[in-house]
Amino acid sequence: MPRIPAVAPSDAGPLVKIGYRMARKQLGEVPEPFAVLANHRKLFVASARHELAVEKATKVMPPGLIQLAVYRTAWTIGCSWCVDFGEMRMRLDALDIERLKHIADFESSPAFTDADRAVIRLSDAMTSTPMTVTDEQIAALDKTYGHAGVLELTYQIALENQRARMNHALDITDQGFNSGDSCRVPWADDQELSTRA
Repeated sequence: MPRIPAVAPSDAGPLVKIGYRMARKQLGEVPEPFAVLANHRKLFVASARHELAVEKATKVMPPGLIQLAVYRTAWTIGCSWCVDFGEMRMRLDALDIERLKHIADFESSPAFTDADRAVIRLSDAMTSTPMTVTDEQIAALDKTYGHAGVLELTYQIALENQRARMNHALDITDQGFNSGDSCRVPWADDQELSTRA
């Protein structure tokens, strides 16, 4: 259970209920971080708007590379919710999730390309404390993807650092998005509440 409880549909206001419906329609279930954030309506709305805007704005970098960098960030921080959700997104986008089993050995594994390795290295450099990003890393990525591509990549890695660290701090753990099991949300066992949102 998270350190701050999720807001059940029966306790949600009209705006949160609309957000829950949209999330359930898009993902099949309400993401638990979303339901926990519903305790603060203004942050809930700000976060939802921001996530949608970032998704619409990220169009230069290949989506598979963005998702790989985001996954590596979550994996490094140890956010099981983000890892679970990231695997689901990659699977739904028909990306190879089997190679994620070799993410720890990305430097030597044939499952990863040079482009993959470059974005993973940037993710690692941005996620470490202190950060270890080099001029050479940015210059090499800029040469391949341009300023806009580098900005998308660094923005997405920074955003995943925020998400993963918040989820980890609040003890929000994997929800079963990638396993095919029923998603674990606090009200999932209560059919009446589950159908209200």
